[in-house]
Amino acid sequence: MITERAPAKVNLTLKILGRRADGYHELASLVAFANDAYDVVTLDCTKPAAVTLGGPFAQAIQGPNIAQTAIERLLFAQPRLSLGAIHIEKNLPVAAGVGGGSANAGAVLRLVRRANPSLVGDIDWHSIAAGLGADVPVCFLNETALMTGTGEKLTALGERPRLNAVLINPQAPVPEDKTAQVFRRLNAPQLAKQFAPPRHLPSSPNNAELLAYMKNQGNDLEPAARQVVPKIANVLAALKEAPACQYASLSGAGPTCFGIFNDNQAALAAAREIGANHPDWWVTPTVL
Repeated sequence: MITERAPAKVNLTLKILGRRADGYHELASLVAFANDAYDVVTLDCTKPAAVTLGGPFAQAIQGPNIAQTAIERLLFAQPRLSLGAIHIEKNLPVAAGVGGGSANAGAVLRLVRRANPSLVGDIDWHSIAAGLGADVPVCFLNETALMTGTGEKLTALGERPRLNAVLINPQAPVPEDKTAQVFRRLNAPQLAKQFAPPRHLPSSPNNAELLAYMKNQGNDLEPAARQVVPKIANVLAALKEAPACQYASLSGAGPTCFGIFNDNQAALAAAREIGANHPDWWVTPTVL
């Protein structure tokens, strides 16, 4: 039995560069992962292949599970893989902008790779990840990276400051096609044949440089996401009003938002106060 954490993915920045001819959107996003907010994915090679769910947000998953799809595509690529029973403990909100399903799929790929060391070279892991969804490649990588293209191009950032943060999801109802609605409202222009690449971070940014980059880039989906889930505005207001909050923004298409704080104590204090004022919200202090 082997286990992988599937941490919350946080889009520290998200630029939409334009809509491509194939209908997909060219993007540039700096992605980090939460140390203290994660699902837990377990592979038990002694039991028959199956996917089961548990945890506080298990009941919120509707329709096909991306973890099952990942297994099916791995077996198609290499039928000799040794698999088993997969259990996902869902601690992260669903359809929340923190890549819960993508993080689970990435963890499944890592587990199967660990369980089959002799077959690792027989599988194009990155292509399978990219075929599962835009966030799956970076969740499979599971480290801070600049994500470009439609999500399939990754540049690991390497050394960077750790960010003390608070993640908040208002647990408001979201439409099943939330992300599609956000992109429709965004109405991004057709991608120019010659488009400006995102401004690059310094190779080893300090905290001030990283925060300046985040503020400069922002999240282009935020205005459209606010229209689809209006409570996003309430969450961002609560974060921005918290003492020592240096920056607050939306992750992905939301509705989860994040705030960056001066230090761990400030983040913990903000999480306690906001959680007490909004007991129906999911509020989690963490380090990104």
